[in-house]
Amino acid sequence: MTNEESAAALTDWQPRSTQASTPVAELPLSGLRVLELASVLAGPQVGQFLAELGAEVLKIEAPAGDVTRTWRTPAETAATTVSVYFSCANWGKQSRVLDLTTPAGRAEVHRLAVTTDIVLASYKPGDAEKLGVDYATLSALNPRLLYGHITGYGATARRAGYDAVLQAETGFMHLNAAGPGQEPQKMPVALIDLLTAHQLKEGLLTALYQRERTGRGALVQVSLWDSALASLANQATAALVTGHDPEPLGSGHPSIVPYGTVYQAADGVRLLLAVGTDHQFQHLCAVLSRPEWPQDARLHTNAARVAHRAELEELLRQRIAEVPGAELLGELQQRMVPAGAVRTVGEALAQAAAQPMLLPPSPEFPYAGLRTVAFRSSTWPVAERLPPPPMLNSAAPEVDQ
Repeated sequence: MTNEESAAALTDWQPRSTQASTPVAELPLSGLRVLELASVLAGPQVGQFLAELGAEVLKIEAPAGDVTRTWRTPAETAATTVSVYFSCANWGKQSRVLDLTTPAGRAEVHRLAVTTDIVLASYKPGDAEKLGVDYATLSALNPRLLYGHITGYGATARRAGYDAVLQAETGFMHLNAAGPGQEPQKMPVALIDLLTAHQLKEGLLTALYQRERTGRGALVQVSLWDSALASLANQATAALVTGHDPEPLGSGHPSIVPYGTVYQAADGVRLLLAVGTDHQFQHLCAVLSRPEWPQDARLHTNAARVAHRAELEELLRQRIAEVPGAELLGELQQRMVPAGAVRTVGEALAQAAAQPMLLPPSPEFPYAGLRTVAFRSSTWPVAERLPPPPMLNSAAPEVDQ
């Protein structure tokens, strides 16, 4: 690539919109350039995460756009190309349409890759190679390139990865049933996609640290399958250690009681207890005016409570139904007993504590967004604003290359 071509590539990475009130230079990933070839949720979530930390993210879309632009709820207009689903993972980016099945589209990605730090891709094994946008091809143009590649089932399996299918295949739907013999239930969000996004973030940040020491780029591969299995945590080790396949318990916990079961109080408040210690259980019983319960041999220890789960949960169901839920939650909070009201999504987002996690609306997109960065640091600020989810091809050059 000539100096003139390299300079031209720089112009494709337009500066952040003036609505981004936090100076980008103050953010930790300022100056990092990201080329997003990924679509749907896992890869775009990583792209928004990097944008929130100051990176410049250029989203490359096929002529029809990211398919999530068309995944509209009944409440959305048929004309919108920034759907609710699309907007959950695409704040802070610019959009550029390129047809990678054409020589011109591939050449443009190659040109952009020269000045890119991170490429995000989500192709079935072999597809990136067919399009000429695989790691080997792009890293030959830019040896410092970090290439994050998401697949469904690993680098050799040609199966497409879909979150709901992975939830079924890796045990999540089975465990999420209301109880043994009950219908398996999918999680209400694309949980495996989100877990995969977290794995890719960790891999890329590790590779970025390594690049600082070696100067070399890296291929970082993650699959939905591996990410799901890695997240089974204690449920997986229960099967591995005991040899018994964990049974679904609804929202209950296999080794702690009371933990996760929902109760309804006299005023209609639904609440959940997460009592992890014997001391907390004693406080719970005191608040419920049942100080004799912890003296019962069936309830004295957590192990005993697990063994007598059904009996204790029935006692709690009857007693909690007799008391006001709001007052009960207040008393439990005072005594540091973990408990909370069951809220809707809208109720949760309306809480004062939720406001720092919201991205403010703008004239171009008059709706709040949700941040993907939940951590805070003493050495850098939080991006106050981000450009809203982009319209399709918002970063198209004035003159086609």
